[in-house]
Amino acid sequence: MDPINVYDQYFEAEFEFNGVPRRAVRALLVADSHDKRIRYDVALSFFPHEDDEDYRVTYDACFERTVYEASGRRSKKREAEFLESFRETADSLASENGAKIFWDRPLNEARRA
Repeated sequence: MDPINVYDQYFEAEFEFNGVPRRAVRALLVADSHDKRIRYDVALSFFPHEDDEDYRVTYDACFERTVYEASGRRSKKREAEFLESFRETADSLASENGAKIFWDRPLNEARRA
């Protein structure tokens, strides 16, 4: 199975990476399955967002954390559990890298698979 973005949303953020200020983040919960194993990752990609039209995602300020990996297949119940703790996991990942996500300032509506 190709990776599935279970959850995908953009938010304002505060971060500097490689000397470039990043003012937004794409936050994702990704499901990926291979060889009868399923894995869920929280992924963050910070980008400049220099104006309201700027959604160019860069690939140098990306971080991810695997939150689940085991034999099995995609489960809506499991995904709901991961979504409940999504922001806490994403905040931890962002903080470890010196970034801040402003959850109260979304840049778009959430997309869910």
